[in-house]
Amino acid sequence: MVARDELIQVFAQISDFEEMKSFIEEILTPKEIEDLALRWKLLQELDKGKTQRSIASKYGISLCKITRGSKLLKKDHSVTKKYLRKEYAAPEPGSAAAPDEK
Repeated sequence: MVARDELIQVFAQISDFEEMKSFIEEILTPKEIEDLALRWKLLQELDKGKTQRSIASKYGISLCKITRGSKLLKKDHSVTKKYLRKEYAAPEPGSAAAPDEK
């Protein structure tokens, strides 16, 4: 199995929020985490109907980065779109309805 697939399998096995947070913080740099978080935020904004230009202006990023996300959300059966929609209904970490945290 290639390393990429092994990593994906590890991600798929982690169901605990705090454990996933620790794992991500251990294997990624703060900048890599920040970049991923920004990508997620711009996808959220696109999914809510914000314009690419308003997102670019708000976060100081290029339209190219945003266009990639826009194309992704237009795909039929987008897994990202599925999880964005779930995220809007998900409880906040630490709330009574959130999974147990250690």
